[in-house]
Amino acid sequence: MARRQGRDTASFLPPQAPDHHATLHARFGWSVPERFNMAQVCARRWADDPQRAPQTAVIATAPGQPDVAHSYAELQAQANRLSNALSALGVRRGDRVAIVMPQRFETAVAYMAVLQMGAVGMPLSQLFGPEALAFRLHDSEAVVALCDASTVAAVQGVSGDCPALRNIVAVGGGPGVLDWAAVLAQEPAHFRLVETMADEAAVLIYTSGTTGNPKGALIPHRALIGNLTGFVCSQNWFGFDPWDASVPSQAVFWSPADWAWTGGLMDALLPSLYFGRPIVAHNGRFTPDLAFELMQRHGVTHTFLFPTALKAMMKAHPRPREQFTLRLQAIMSAGEAVGDAVFAYCRDQLGVTVNEMFGQTEINYIVGNCSRLWPAKPGSMGKGYPGHRVAVIDDDGNECPVGVPGDVAVHRLDVHGDPDPIFFLGYWKNEAATRAKFTGDPSSSWCRTGDLAVRDADGYLWYQGRSDDVFKAAGYRIGPSEIENCLVKHPAVANAAVVPKPDAERGAVVKAYVVLTPGVQGDDALVASLQQHVKGQLAPYEYPKEIEFTDALPMTTTGKVQRRVLRLQEEARWKVKTGRV
Repeated sequence: MARRQGRDTASFLPPQAPDHHATLHARFGWSVPERFNMAQVCARRWADDPQRAPQTAVIATAPGQPDVAHSYAELQAQANRLSNALSALGVRRGDRVAIVMPQRFETAVAYMAVLQMGAVGMPLSQLFGPEALAFRLHDSEAVVALCDASTVAAVQGVSGDCPALRNIVAVGGGPGVLDWAAVLAQEPAHFRLVETMADEAAVLIYTSGTTGNPKGALIPHRALIGNLTGFVCSQNWFGFDPWDASVPSQAVFWSPADWAWTGGLMDALLPSLYFGRPIVAHNGRFTPDLAFELMQRHGVTHTFLFPTALKAMMKAHPRPREQFTLRLQAIMSAGEAVGDAVFAYCRDQLGVTVNEMFGQTEINYIVGNCSRLWPAKPGSMGKGYPGHRVAVIDDDGNECPVGVPGDVAVHRLDVHGDPDPIFFLGYWKNEAATRAKFTGDPSSSWCRTGDLAVRDADGYLWYQGRSDDVFKAAGYRIGPSEIENCLVKHPAVANAAVVPKPDAERGAVVKAYVVLTPGVQGDDALVASLQQHVKGQLAPYEYPKEIEFTDALPMTTTGKVQRRVLRLQEEARWKVKTGRV
């Protein structure tokens, strides 16, 4: 992580100050080299250090299998073998290589191998169906796919629709594919790093857009540098001492976030390896019991848990420290608003003040909290992380006054007028969408997130929802997050999603889809109880006029509630009811 004018963090952060955000933000500046490679700073430099090479990089775990610790030396050697194998298969600098694997050691190897050879890694979730896989593989023109037993059949099933896809390499092999172990065994454990430019494409991640096909966001190598301030702050300095850099530090990271999306790759795997720390890779399904057991077994100190996971953990284990021995130092959460119920649970029951973070694939890790260096307000998104000039802007690109909602945006230049390295390069083969993402002059402009927020007098942002999630009911502007947070506080509610239901008189009314806590039965009495619960906490116009109980909410692969699915469902029902089909 770069420091302005070579000054160490400890030199300008007085320990007695209650809020260091302004000082951090004013003094911090970016230093981005002309040439930079993610794999070099995440693996190769540690493997080349005799003292660091034998230290653990990845702790691989899976149900029914023993835990295996893999060193940085092993990570680099295996990555070198895979890079040589991919070169032999014709992969060249700039080619897209699909990585379709869950959390496991080989997935880390795959990223390091692809990145160090100057190719572009394209993560794809193991949860993708055939249509989603086929579109991304075809659109990206991926030349090779790296898989394991859980994904190889799905990739093979759509390979016929992807003419650029020449080879499939799978851990465990299989008919019609190249066997990972056999391929790597034929190659030497040495590979010459391709010295990529900092602005060169490293990763192609497809965003889950609300309309139309997903867009591929090209992420440059320098974006990892842009991520580091947010990562360090959200992880409460990640085991380092902000007042004394010489103090030995301990950190073990784990997150259930899929390494196939930005939250798992850029917020967990890569920054953990960048700092030379071990990361737990669990190849299995998330459950609250698993989360606590993993954290206890491996002494996890730092984690990223999305609100959905924290809600489930809160309901399953209201007093976890009575059962589990935990060493947690920091929890970062993102994807949805945490809400004060979960915030209080983390503080009181886990012993950690959760740091909410906000970002997106195109400009990740831009806003958040760091309870160690500035106060965290329950439910707030936080403030712009050091190095990022963040504002709430209106439709014309002007900054909104305090309390006025607008679009969260990041400026291409930081407070010192230097380029912010966090920005994506653009959307793959979609210049029009890239231009539409920005407001103002291309070289000095705001990048809009499409997420609404208000700024308070202290500079904290408060999430209002996606621009297409906010709706009006009886003339009132409704943000779903606040109502959902209120519902989850009720002991009968495990999760909730709020959407507009079309109404002839009022345009729309507030409707809540509610997932109940196990063992609770939904009936009219509970509906009335939940409605009264919301009325007692929020404005009268915000309580849900209708509540529908459901076994599960539609979720994205990144753990976000798909309100759009529910909204479209309500619109379809309305058309049928009114005979407009």
